[in-house]
Amino acid sequence: MQQLSGQDAMFLHAEIDGMPQHIGGVSIYDQSTAPNGKVRFKQILDMLERRKHLSPIFRRKLAFVPGGVGRPYWVEDPDFDMEYHVRHIALPKPGDWRQLCILASRIHAVPLRRDKPMWELYVIEGLNNVEGYPPGCFALLMKVHHCAMDGATGAQFMNIVHDMTPETSDPGEAPPWIIERPSKARMLGRAYVDAWKKPAQAWQFVKDSVPAFTRIRAGRKAGDFEEMNERQNTRFQGKISRHRVVGAKRFDFENVRAIKNTSPGATINDTMLAIVGGGMRRYLDSKGELPNDSLITGCPIDVRSVEERAAGGNMVGFMHVSMHTNIENGAERLAAIHKASTSAKAYAEALGPRFAVDVADVLPGNVLSLAIRTAAATGLAEAGTMFNTVITNVPGAPFQLYMCGAELVDSISLGPLLPNVGLFHIVYSSVQNKKGSITLSFTGCRDMLPDPGFYTDCLQESFDELYAETVGS
Repeated sequence: MQQLSGQDAMFLHAEIDGMPQHIGGVSIYDQSTAPNGKVRFKQILDMLERRKHLSPIFRRKLAFVPGGVGRPYWVEDPDFDMEYHVRHIALPKPGDWRQLCILASRIHAVPLRRDKPMWELYVIEGLNNVEGYPPGCFALLMKVHHCAMDGATGAQFMNIVHDMTPETSDPGEAPPWIIERPSKARMLGRAYVDAWKKPAQAWQFVKDSVPAFTRIRAGRKAGDFEEMNERQNTRFQGKISRHRVVGAKRFDFENVRAIKNTSPGATINDTMLAIVGGGMRRYLDSKGELPNDSLITGCPIDVRSVEERAAGGNMVGFMHVSMHTNIENGAERLAAIHKASTSAKAYAEALGPRFAVDVADVLPGNVLSLAIRTAAATGLAEAGTMFNTVITNVPGAPFQLYMCGAELVDSISLGPLLPNVGLFHIVYSSVQNKKGSITLSFTGCRDMLPDPGFYTDCLQESFDELYAETVGS
C-alpha cells in the first residue's frame, strides 16, 4: 500500500460534479509503417498486457480510509481487467478533424470511476478525412486521473507504451504480482497517528516559511519582482459547466525557435506564452471583452529532484506570469513576457519551488476540499480568480515513437479545468514525422468557449503575426 501525497489527494478533492480532474491526450498513428501495414486491436491489447508491470498506474486502484479521516491509499486491484480499460470505437462520418475533436471532448468530459484503476484508453478508427494525415490512420485517446500522475510522469508513461523503432520490443518476464489487501483498522490507525503529527508539521512549515517571506520582502524592495495589476475577470472566469471543447494547432519547432532568437534571453516557453496571449487577446477583442490590463496565466512547474524522477504522482509548483495582453505588438509583447517570466521565476525561487507541495501536505484534506467546492459552487470570479488561464509545458520524447509498429504522427494533450478557470492550454514538444514540432492544445468549458474553431484560428493568427513582426521584420 502507498498513501497518496497531499498534492495527489488535492486532485481528488478538486473533482466535483462537472469538473473531472483527469489529464490525457490523443495520439495519431500511421499504421502503414507496421508489419503488413495494419495494426489490430488485439495487438494493442497484447502489448499492454505484456507491459502492465512496467508502471503501477495500470493495476492499482484507490482504497479510501473509513470516514475520509485520512488520505487514500493505492492498492493493487485483484480484479484488474485490461479489456475494461481499453475500448475500441470508430469516429463518426465524415471522419474529419472536427469530428475527432468533438468525440475527444465528450469522452474527456466523463469522470473516471473510483473503484477501478483510474485510467482508460480508447482506440479510435475512421480517421478518413483528416487533412494532413496519411490514409488509414488511427488514434489513441488516453485518460489518467491527475492524482496518479502529472505531465512530467505522463511523458515517462508514454515511453513505456511506445518503442523507438517499428519493431515491438519484448519487456521481459514480469516479476511476481503481489496483492496486498487493505486493512481498515490499519488505515484508521495510520490516520490517527498522522493526525497527531499535523500540529508539529504545521509549526515546522511556518518556521520554514519565515526565510522565504523574508527573501520575498527583500526582492520586492530590490525590484526583482514584477508587480501585477489587479486580476482581470473574463468570460473564462465563473462557474464551469459539465461540457468541454478541445482543439489544437501544431507549429514547426524551428519557426518557434526563430521567433525566440529575435528577443534577447527569451525562451521557447516565453514564445508560446506570447502566442497564447495574442490568441486570447484576439478572441476576447472580437467579443468586445478585452480588459485594459493584462491577463495572467498560471504555469505549473515540475519541482522533482533528480532522485525523485522515477516517482509517480504529482510534485508541481506554480508561477503566475503576466501575458501582457494589453500590448498589441507581438514583438513588444514577447519582450515583456520574457521580463515577466524572469520575475516570476525569481519569485518562485524566493518562495521555494516546493511551497505548493508542502502546503498540500500540511493542510487537512477536508479543508482543501471545502475551499475548492466553495469556489466552484459559487462561480464568483471576484472571490476566486488567481489567473485567467493555465499554460503548462510538457516535453515529449526527443525521438520518433512507434506503437505496435505504427508511427506516431501527431499528438494533442487534454487538461483539467479548475474552479473559475475555464480554459487550459498544454504546450507539447516532440519529434513526429521525424521533425521537431510544438503542439499547442486547449481544453475549454463549452459555455465559455462555444466556438473552439474560431479560437484555434485566433491562435494561428497570433503565431503568424508574431512571426511577421519578429523574424519577418
